[in-house]
Amino acid sequence: MRIGELSKRTGASPRSLRYYEEQGLLTSSRSDTGQRHYSAAAVQRVSLIRQLFDAGMSSRVIATVLPCVDVPGDLGVAEETFTAMMRERDRIDADIAHLIETRDALDVLIRANSRYRAELSTDAEPVAQSA
Repeated sequence: MRIGELSKRTGASPRSLRYYEEQGLLTSSRSDTGQRHYSAAAVQRVSLIRQLFDAGMSSRVIATVLPCVDVPGDLGVAEETFTAMMRERDRIDADIAHLIETRDALDVLIRANSRYRAELSTDAEPVAQSA
């Protein structure tokens, strides 16, 4: 299939597909006129690449993980991939911890702001005048 069809089937833009190729994440063959042609398996591969990007992995890290898919029976590749995946998991855990700290700090500010707004609203109530 050509790049437009792969783009349509995966939701990845042609520009993204060309980028995946530049990074060595995806391969294609070329016609005599230079058009890219992809195998049917490229649909599943692009879906995996997009999942990994969505998980926050860089193209460099994805390139270290994909050989596990390409060469599933190679223990050396499996070990390298495992190390890369654990490193990424640790990075994601650290990002989550940082986000939790940031959310907690924001919660403190929200509570303080809520108290302040409540004080302002009670101060702004009109005082009833005696006749």
